[in-house]
Amino acid sequence: MHAMKRIFYIIIISLLGSMALSVTSCKTAKMRDGDEAYDRGEYDAAATIYRKVYNKLTAREDRWMRGEVAFQLGECYRHLNQSARAAAAYQNAIRYEYEDSMAIFHLAQALQHDGKYKEAIEQYKLFLEKVPNHWQSLQGIRGCELAPKWKKDGSRYIVKNAKLFNSRRADFCPMFLDEKAEQLYFTSSTEKAMGDTKSEITGTKKSDIFFSKKDDKGKWSRPEPVEGELNSVDDEGITSFSPDGSTMYLAKAIRKNSPSSIDIYTSPRSEAKWGAPQRVEITADTLSAYCDPAVSTDGNWLIFSSDMPGGQGGKDLWRINLKDKHGTLENLGDQINTPGDERFPYCRDDSTLYFASNGHPGMGGLDIFCAKLQPSGKWFIENMGSPMNSAYDDFGITFDKTQTEAGFFSSNRNDGRGYDHIYSFEKPDLQIWISGYVLDKDDEPVPNAVIRIVGNDGSNQKAAGKPDGSFRFDLQRGVSYVMLAGANGYLNGKQEFTSDSEEADAEYNVNFVLAAMTKPQVIEHIFYDYNKATLRPESKEALDEMVQVMKDNPSIVIEMAAHTDRVGSDKFNEGLSDRRAQAVVDYLVEHGIDASRLKPKGYGKSVPKTVTKRINAQYPQFAEGTVLTEEFIKTLSKEDQEAADQINRRTEFQVISTTYQY
Repeated sequence: MHAMKRIFYIIIISLLGSMALSVTSCKTAKMRDGDEAYDRGEYDAAATIYRKVYNKLTAREDRWMRGEVAFQLGECYRHLNQSARAAAAYQNAIRYEYEDSMAIFHLAQALQHDGKYKEAIEQYKLFLEKVPNHWQSLQGIRGCELAPKWKKDGSRYIVKNAKLFNSRRADFCPMFLDEKAEQLYFTSSTEKAMGDTKSEITGTKKSDIFFSKKDDKGKWSRPEPVEGELNSVDDEGITSFSPDGSTMYLAKAIRKNSPSSIDIYTSPRSEAKWGAPQRVEITADTLSAYCDPAVSTDGNWLIFSSDMPGGQGGKDLWRINLKDKHGTLENLGDQINTPGDERFPYCRDDSTLYFASNGHPGMGGLDIFCAKLQPSGKWFIENMGSPMNSAYDDFGITFDKTQTEAGFFSSNRNDGRGYDHIYSFEKPDLQIWISGYVLDKDDEPVPNAVIRIVGNDGSNQKAAGKPDGSFRFDLQRGVSYVMLAGANGYLNGKQEFTSDSEEADAEYNVNFVLAAMTKPQVIEHIFYDYNKATLRPESKEALDEMVQVMKDNPSIVIEMAAHTDRVGSDKFNEGLSDRRAQAVVDYLVEHGIDASRLKPKGYGKSVPKTVTKRINAQYPQFAEGTVLTEEFIKTLSKEDQEAADQINRRTEFQVISTTYQY
């Protein structure tokens, strides 16, 4: 991340003392100047001095000194978040045999931060040979292994540079004023910030708080500094607001010829202007940094980041009760906090917390994580993956609560200077559809059918099909649906369907075949033993479907009719068809259908079938409308006679009443 935002959390290193090597009598005055600037946290100024010293040293005669200066340059670039420069500097330190093995570790971090995952793993492993079980190296390797998969898999998030809000300097940590999402605040070191002096730490102006408004058409205005007494020549930034938008919580870094002191302040709002910031006293500890404020959605808690004692290491997330006069203070625990840094919290609701971390396995630098509080009291923590995260620093997220899944965050991706910029993100709703046709049993469309669809998520939809019988519904993923189609003159049809839980757009097809109540309906796939009324096992599926039809239409009474082909006497065929119709009725009764709703009838060969559109599609040799009489069949070839006889051998039902009282 760019050094400007590090004003609010990295400069604390200076408060605790620099890790630079002690100055020896062999060091030049310029080198000592560089070390002193570094100790004060003035990384930009120190880097300028170190570069001049490095360029004056000869490779052969001053080899050991070149290695030390290169390492210090790498440290400056690391804090300024210029990963490519940092990697080159650490490589030079190693090339000149700099003795501190931390050069290898920081080189690995810089390579990871630059997206060079294979090279980073090699360096992490080299460092582990010197420092076995080093926690950060093990986490670094894990992140480098996962990052290519996250990048390949991607997600449905769409990320774009929010150019309107971005300047040629650092712009970061966007935050909506309230749930209306009509005002966006953010921190910037743009040249429009107050004051004329440049920060020795970053080389840019000290940051101020800016804001933008959305008009009635949804267009954002150009950013302006907030009005009132809020901004000053000091660093202000990283804001959060009380639920009603009347109070701002912000971080403020004050520098008085010494390392910066970082604290959280409040500012009241009155008539669109913000008042002078007042420091929030969290503890009596004046050596620790308190930054990155975030107010809970109920306004009861202030979550913040601090390196105060009692944490997991690095910078931890803490919370303090704003309503309790004693200010109950809690560390968020080792599920969220790590020995690394956890920063920039954001409360989306009372059980969902977003934060940035370089301690959990990530793609490089800071990654954004989503933590969801489970009923058990434990946190489920998930890396947001690509493209929300990158090899660079990604942090400071805020959600537009007027939309399903959209908002802004900050990142220094695609900026070689290490400056942060604001990005928009949006996760479009899944496009899951179910479509199809409502047809009758002869494949003719049923116009204007009414389709109902009920999901186990509580959804209930109703719509009319089109004149051509088509319909289309939007669904949710991972939901089970019961679908019912009906139309005047037709029996209801029922379907059950479960949408896929995979996060991808999809369209599924389901057709309804409705039975007309005005004409006989063939029951397909009813089979009997030859010249007998015994139902064959392969008839069970069709019979069970008929049971369901009767249950779905509880007010109907039907005639169950059986027909034979032309072979055999009238008397034999009538008896055979009577017994076959009764066999079907018996099956339905055995499976819960009242016998009074079923009227068996055997027609023998007295009612030959008329060829329908559906039969014609299956047997194109028979024209639609043709009656398959015995006389007609005798004119056909032997093969076509067998086909016609097969069509005539059928079991049908027809609705004869719709007033059954159940």
